[in-house]
Amino acid sequence: MPVDVQAEVLDNARLSDDYNVIALDAPGIASVAAPGQFVMVKTGPGLEPLLRRPFSIFEVLRDRAGRASGITLMNKRVGLGTTQLFEARTGDRVEVLGPLGRPFEVVDPPTLAWLVAGGVGLPPFATVASALLARGTDTTLFYGARRGGDLHRVELFEHLGLRVVTSTEDGSRGERGFVTVPLARELGAVGPDVPVRVYACGPTPMMRAVTALARQHGRRCDVSLEQTMGCGMGGCFSCVVRVRRPDGPPHFVRSCLAGPVFDGRDIVWEELAGH
Repeated sequence: MPVDVQAEVLDNARLSDDYNVIALDAPGIASVAAPGQFVMVKTGPGLEPLLRRPFSIFEVLRDRAGRASGITLMNKRVGLGTTQLFEARTGDRVEVLGPLGRPFEVVDPPTLAWLVAGGVGLPPFATVASALLARGTDTTLFYGARRGGDLHRVELFEHLGLRVVTSTEDGSRGERGFVTVPLARELGAVGPDVPVRVYACGPTPMMRAVTALARQHGRRCDVSLEQTMGCGMGGCFSCVVRVRRPDGPPHFVRSCLAGPVFDGRDIVWEELAGH
């Protein structure tokens, strides 16, 4: 069950003029969080913004004894709520509800795990990568952004021991082009007898393209959708998404409950084009 806590801000690391990673003292959430789950955060003490904001759990922090003691969130300053988190100071307290949502399924060897992150789609993959590596699963991160300055915390994944493949649209870091370029090349190179599970998070067009590439090569792609959420617990119906089902026509589900992780083959992508 999720818990609602007043979490103390332990640290606020600025990554750029718009990105930061905020560390929160939240052992009740950290101790039960599964890879790919999220939290709903009330970003300020007043009435504005009124609704909480969803954030994927980035890292699970541990104390010297190895016990889960807190979480970090990666934030991009866009509006009022994200600006409040960007400007938070050590010692401030924020209300955090979680963990919420359906997590990623973590595969075992000999299956290869390929994580595909676009822009702000990176946060779910720190916990996913840690869980995969703990199982001994060979894991690769494909990480793309518009420019090199938007590729954050690459060193975290390299330190974990992942193979990291970067790409940027302007060619300022890694390969020039979309992240789907190196992904398509490697999907075509790996033999059909080698099992591969693809995981994706990022802009909707990217996840749709990654799902299509994976399917073209006979691979499953699990995606973490970034729908607008008002409550995170299924009460407001603001995050509905249309999915296919084997025993009938497509139907709507609440992504905060049925997701945010879905088998990409089940999503009716055409209806998410505007997201």
